[in-house]
Amino acid sequence: MTTPDTAPDLAAFETMARAAVNALPEPFRAAAAEVVLQVEDWPPEDILQEMQIDDRLDLTGLYEGVPMTEKSSSWPSPYPDTVWLFREPILQEWRDRGDVELDALIAHVTMHEFAHHFGWSDDDIASIDRWWE
Repeated sequence: MTTPDTAPDLAAFETMARAAVNALPEPFRAAAAEVVLQVEDWPPEDILQEMQIDDRLDLTGLYEGVPMTEKSSSWPSPYPDTVWLFREPILQEWRDRGDVELDALIAHVTMHEFAHHFGWSDDDIASIDRWWE
């Protein structure tokens, strides 16, 4: 069992996130395989500035790319779609909540960001996401 004193490193975070992606049903799993999964300790400063986020603990994950529902073969994206996970903000949320397993929180953040890749808005996700009830 993971405790706040034994927080996993970046590689372990990535392993937990990849397990969540690998558990997706087809055809979502195949579509997710095309996305770069990037796990970092902290959000990059340029992303925080661009999103106008003052507290770097406020950003646990991010999808960068063109959602599948907006992709066009005649207008390819110059960069691969990327799902970012930020270890320290996720760990802080986990510590603050105190009522969820870390692997479940990582899976939740991962699926939220991949939902954006599949074309879901935050409102779409919130309409079915029972995580925060």
